Amino acid sequence: MPETYDFARLTQVPPQTLVQQMNDPRVRVHLPLLSGLWDHADARAFVAAKETRWQRDGLGHWAIYKGRDYVGWGGFQKEGSAWDFGLVLRAAHFGAGMAITRQALSFARQHPQIPYVTFLLPPSRRHLRGLARLGATPLGPVTFEGQRFEKFRTETLPA
Repeated sequence: MPETYDFARLTQVPPQTLVQQMNDPRVRVHLPLLSGLWDHADARAFVAAKETRWQRDGLGHWAIYKGRDYVGWGGFQKEGSAWDFGLVLRAAHFGAGMAITRQALSFARQHPQIPYVTFLLPPSRRHLRGLARLGATPLGPVTFEGQRFEKFRTETLPA
């Protein structure tokens, strides 16, 4: 039986937990848009920005738990007409990405307003076979906020 994770709102995560996660060098190496170390104000501003997405789009990023253990954050963010999926795990849970992504895509497949999902992966992510197993196809390199990413897309609605 595949592992399952619980998705909750980011408001449930203590700011100090987010600060620790986002300041971990093992996490930061995969976040080229992250500049400077985080403090409590950054964590609160981040959660407020993600809550604004929930209010505007009806969907956003979640806090992700395995039982009572916070494993990271991730979810869907509307970028133009596309729903982009992002996932930032605590270093101790890096191996959980595929199971969490599968569960999130299952959620997306139940919502017709999400006909497809895109992924932007930084150059530090070299193992991309998992995306192919999810049905994602490469769209090529893109520049986002001055940083290079590889973009992928997977359909969520039946053909």
